[in-house]
Amino acid sequence: MACRLKPYYNILYTGTNGFVAHEFIIDTRPLKNQPTRVEATDIAKRLQDYGFHAPTVSFPITGTLMIEPTESESRDELDRFCDALINIRKEIDEIEIGLADVQNNVLKNAPHPQSIVVRSDWPYPYSREKAAFPLPWIVPTNKIWPAVGRLDDTYGDVNFFCVCPPVESYLEEN
Repeated sequence: MACRLKPYYNILYTGTNGFVAHEFIIDTRPLKNQPTRVEATDIAKRLQDYGFHAPTVSFPITGTLMIEPTESESRDELDRFCDALINIRKEIDEIEIGLADVQNNVLKNAPHPQSIVVRSDWPYPYSREKAAFPLPWIVPTNKIWPAVGRLDDTYGDVNFFCVCPPVESYLEEN
């Protein structure tokens, strides 16, 4: 996977022969400082539109993605994950060359839940298809929809709340 993604992303901590361990780290820090202003979080949230759970963000290094495939994933699934990251890199390139707005683009607005995609008033300058079905293998019959759109991560981390029943409701009566 690291070899396949190397032409598109900077891979950190490769060995002398270019190999990585069972996981590898994609360095997205240079993208943040370029005109694109894309961050690791933007890529992680965009992966949800492709049907993938976001990888570890900013650990062990701030501004990176740690890709850690498991043995239970098929080769086809790992290839689809690489296809998604390569296509996301192309979406970043669209921002870089001015085809997409720096702030209002598929990465900064990701993920795109079904509730947004089916709205009659589509608020974005790109198509619904680009938002929700970015590659040919993502179709309505197999789409995994993110439950919610973009959240303010910092606000959510600081103002965490639980919607579970109170702890007392789990106590057994004697």
